[in-house]
Amino acid sequence: MSITPTLKAAARAAYRDVWRASTVTFRGDETVLQAFRQKIRMDATNASREATTPESYEQSTKLFRDIAVVLRHNIVQASKVRQMEDGKDLYRVHMRSETELGDNYSIKNPAPVDTSSRSARKREKLDAAPPKQASDFPVFYSALKRAHKERIVPELREEDLEESFVRGSGPGGQSINKTENNVQLLHKPTGLRVACQDTRSLSQNRSRARKWLLEKLDRLMNPGMSKEDMKAAKQRERERRRRKKAKKRDQARAAAKDEDVED
Repeated sequence: MSITPTLKAAARAAYRDVWRASTVTFRGDETVLQAFRQKIRMDATNASREATTPESYEQSTKLFRDIAVVLRHNIVQASKVRQMEDGKDLYRVHMRSETELGDNYSIKNPAPVDTSSRSARKREKLDAAPPKQASDFPVFYSALKRAHKERIVPELREEDLEESFVRGSGPGGQSINKTENNVQLLHKPTGLRVACQDTRSLSQNRSRARKWLLEKLDRLMNPGMSKEDMKAAKQRERERRRRKKAKKRDQARAAAKDEDVED
């Protein structure tokens, strides 16, 4: 018995559910989020290949739904705030409205916090702040530039690609709407997908689709060090240098003005 379109639609819905749940659960931790998404892509690809019967297909779909439920209800983030005087570490646990609190009475009904003093209000504000985004790539532009040059550049192999051509849509007349010039590319190992119909030429669309897919692979394998990230970092570095020069110029003008006043 073949896999019906209804089962395939349910599997796609379950996959999107896991994707959204991971976005909420691992918010602020880009490294863990990207690693989890890559693992989910590979698992979904393998499940679609290995599931040959409707029963096995439904079983894999149910597994993805269960993973989404666990992510929303049973996993929370914790970030270290500071070290206490007794040497113990103080952590901030980020609970959501969907989080199952269990039977721990102290968690369900925490003791009231004294907010009468200024320090208590400041501490409460710091505890409520979202966690800072974790990053494993260099912060300074010079170090980031070296890391970018030393990164492992991904390669596209034709045997890893699944290419299809569909009829285009949108403005462009019959050259778009009545020709199959919309190129759909799927990278089977990671599950990344791109579509291109920028031009009326099929060969140009195929070339651009591969270029976009390679950029996506670069961002996935080298978070923070891809070509797009380097462009953004270069722009930030230009802005930083511009502000630094402007600050020095303003300081020099202020110093010259003070000297004129003294004279």
